[in-house]
Amino acid sequence: MQDFIVTGEDKMKIAVLSGKGGTGKTFISVNLTFVAGNSNYIDCDVEEPNGHLYFKPKILKKEKIYEKIPQVDKERCNGCRKCVEFCKFNALAYIKDNVFVFEDICHSCGGCSLICPEKAILEKDKEIGEVQEGVFKDSKIYTGILNTGEETGVSIIKKLLTNANNKSYTFIDCPPGSSCSVMESIKDADYCILVAEPTLFGVHNFNMVYNLVKLFDKPFGAVLNKCLDGENPAEKYCNEKDIKVLCKIPFEHELGKVNSNAEIASVKNEKYHNLFSSLLKTIQEEAGK
Repeated sequence: MQDFIVTGEDKMKIAVLSGKGGTGKTFISVNLTFVAGNSNYIDCDVEEPNGHLYFKPKILKKEKIYEKIPQVDKERCNGCRKCVEFCKFNALAYIKDNVFVFEDICHSCGGCSLICPEKAILEKDKEIGEVQEGVFKDSKIYTGILNTGEETGVSIIKKLLTNANNKSYTFIDCPPGSSCSVMESIKDADYCILVAEPTLFGVHNFNMVYNLVKLFDKPFGAVLNKCLDGENPAEKYCNEKDIKVLCKIPFEHELGKVNSNAEIASVKNEKYHNLFSSLLKTIQEEAGK
């Protein structure tokens, strides 16, 4: 089996997203990375990353990620409350002559420190997780890991996406849903793949990511996973919304077994290698690359 050959000098960032977990975005991202070859795979699902389970990469580097959290100097603070009024996330409160910092909802913008007339707010580093860089064959595997109990992994995702360079393809395995972390994951993507299941519940979640990519004005198409014979609500939704269906992946026992064993389907079976090679070619044509 030959890896997909890319011609030209274009570099393409492809984000794979879905409205909920378990739809198949990691499965699709991993297999596209394999058939493309010489690519970047970036696991932005930092709360529960699992792409590395398929690739089993050799880890080259680990880097701790920190966020800046305000720390109030009580001796300097004069109680003007300008910092409290400035914070749109309500991460600061003035209670009984003291400014309290709610670290879990702080977005580390640094505005409170800048606006304080008494220079009473300093910033301290808070470790929120790490980024791992690994290698699988000729592809780079980047994994973000959010520490348990942390509210958001946006800072980790920002760091991960600085690695989306020097390869013809970068595949971004997004977090599920349509939260801030998903927005951060897709903001620089050249093309988005929306993964859907053939159920009414699947359509409900698919609608969330559909609205998100429309809001960001991203070119996109749909991959319908776990398809069976008979009516497919997700396909019906795509037809109603004039959404391009890039590929339909069948619900097969063999595929489920390979996937549950954390094996790459395109490695195990030429049929699936051809399926994902064809999908990648279709994406390239749709994106005009």
